Amino acid sequence: MEITKEILKKVRQVEMRTSRLVNDSLAGSYHSVFKGRGMNFDEVREYVPGDDIRAIDWNVTARTGVPHIKKFTEERELTIMLIIDISSSGEFGSGASSKRELMAELGSILAFSARRNNDKVGLILFTDFVELYIPPKKGRSHILRVIREILFFQPQGMRTDLLIPLDFINRVAKRRCVTFLISDFCLPGVYEEALDRLQPKLQITNRRHDLISMIVSDPREQQLPDVGWLTLEDAESGEQVELNTSDPAIRRGYAELAANRHSRLRRAIRSAGLDLLDLSTDQPYLPALLQFFKARQRRQR
Repeated sequence: MEITKEILKKVRQVEMRTSRLVNDSLAGSYHSVFKGRGMNFDEVREYVPGDDIRAIDWNVTARTGVPHIKKFTEERELTIMLIIDISSSGEFGSGASSKRELMAELGSILAFSARRNNDKVGLILFTDFVELYIPPKKGRSHILRVIREILFFQPQGMRTDLLIPLDFINRVAKRRCVTFLISDFCLPGVYEEALDRLQPKLQITNRRHDLISMIVSDPREQQLPDVGWLTLEDAESGEQVELNTSDPAIRRGYAELAANRHSRLRRAIRSAGLDLLDLSTDQPYLPALLQFFKARQRRQR
């Protein structure tokens, strides 16, 4: 990718905006929810009143004649993998932001949250194949590269195949990582058959990693406006259909079909054991993200 002044300016704008959003509340929630892999021994020091007696080091205590305790620190470092859908359906947006722009914003704020906690961050961008893989690393320059690719990478593919990135991370990630799958979940072919193929793959990946699903949608995918005859085009297949949106029965049937598909998708994700966050382009994502972190933290207690 050629790095122009416009690209650098946009990346810095995103950095400034998301850095403000990654305030003490969000960073603290992130830290509490995504804990390290265990505890590392730090040092032995003399016992002081109020210390946990279960931490007493009896060998040192017997040798010195003075009570000593073992001190441990949390092994904080995690690996965060962002798996982001950049297929053509993400370009749709009926308001100020497209689905891809919202997915980019989510990826950015998660990356900066991880950096603030000194975690590694990796990136997988996919369509119906893996378009880009950036192995996990730390550091500001690495995070800025991740953000730049999320914002400006130009995909070769148009369609969505969620099985591809799941197979890929299961193959390349040797250690357990926290994985965010951010997509509009535009499934190809017959919807029920696509869900049947996706659900077991989600389950397998979630056993190997901590897999979190983020569904990004747009309100016009759920409800049609009353604007007369309208041509709808599938961004990934190019197929078109004409609908008379002035007909209440048409609008009602469209809404019922969309709600039914979304409900089945949520059930499939939940049955695979994943945590799930539903987001829409017409709603602020930060309150939903904070609420999600708090709910997950309560479940972990």
